[in-house]
Amino acid sequence: MMASSYSAKDEDGHITVSGPGGAALRNKKPENTAFKQQRLPAWQPILTAGTVLPAFFIIGLIFIPIGIGLYVTSNNIKEFEIDYTGDDVSSPCYNCAENFSWNSTKFCTCTIPFQLDQPYESNVFMYYGLSNFYQNHRRYVKSRDDSQLNGNMESLKYPSKECEPYAHSDNKPIAPCGAIANSMFNDTLELVYNDPNGTNVSISLMSTGIAWWTDKHVKFRNPGGSNANLSAVFQGTAKPVNWRRPVYELDADPENNGFINEDFIVWMRTAALPTFRKLYRIIQKKNNMAPTLPRGNYTLKVVYNYPVRSFEGRKRMILSTISWMGGKNPFLGIAYITVGSVCFFLGVVLLIIHHKYGNRNNSADISN
Repeated sequence: MMASSYSAKDEDGHITVSGPGGAALRNKKPENTAFKQQRLPAWQPILTAGTVLPAFFIIGLIFIPIGIGLYVTSNNIKEFEIDYTGDDVSSPCYNCAENFSWNSTKFCTCTIPFQLDQPYESNVFMYYGLSNFYQNHRRYVKSRDDSQLNGNMESLKYPSKECEPYAHSDNKPIAPCGAIANSMFNDTLELVYNDPNGTNVSISLMSTGIAWWTDKHVKFRNPGGSNANLSAVFQGTAKPVNWRRPVYELDADPENNGFINEDFIVWMRTAALPTFRKLYRIIQKKNNMAPTLPRGNYTLKVVYNYPVRSFEGRKRMILSTISWMGGKNPFLGIAYITVGSVCFFLGVVLLIIHHKYGNRNNSADISN
């Protein structure tokens, strides 16, 4: 005969059973509680025509007006775009693109006339756009030293290995190091208004206020503090390979120079897609009675420093106003309209099906 068994609970709630010969066997059956046996009270909605149909119609009636509002707001944003890549013989920038050389000390300038058919009110934002440039590549994104960009003196002299092969040049540490900094966009764009009376008026472009506040005041700092002599602080370092001047000569304004230069900060925030735009300048409205950019003829002056032929890219200049929802982007409005229309259509279809077959099912239930 087998020995009688005795069951007892362990401290963890499991049941221990005495097996043959007195050996303790642990039962894998969960403890008999409401939680472990899944007996907790639960609520499960019963989907009926009275609950599903109103939900579809309500979603449709809410989403469609919101989508129309977003779409109209996006379309009211004025935007003008001009391509100045210079890959076509007829392009004003063709000679600059054709004869570009990294070793050249001369700057190639091209001018592109264009016309604005309508005035631009309020503040106008100037962007530069690049195509076929993959800033989201894994090795490219990692090729930076955030500690160096935050003003750490140790990282300034000894850059991170993530910056290789753009960490040292001529046995000197590169500041700022990495592939992102080395490929910084450096075309110079100027805007001139051709007044009808024959005079050319240069448009004032603001180079500050284009970067995120957190980037400017938290993530990026100059080594040695805000009042340091940058030429002395960066002594013993080398400029990035593709730069024409060192980082402490990016701007004459000491509040916009070095690692806190806003053009540099904007470029260091990498884009997620290969076709992107980045904020370049802001044209502020000065006179409440006159538009910021009146309708008429303009000239874009480009100092061509940034080649894109090697990766079959393209370059653009964009002028745009903004609204409460940001720049021009109709996708959100189209998405709301699509979802609302689909829900409303499904509601109508289900209502027809319920009206046609619902009474028949009820009659069958009553006869049964």
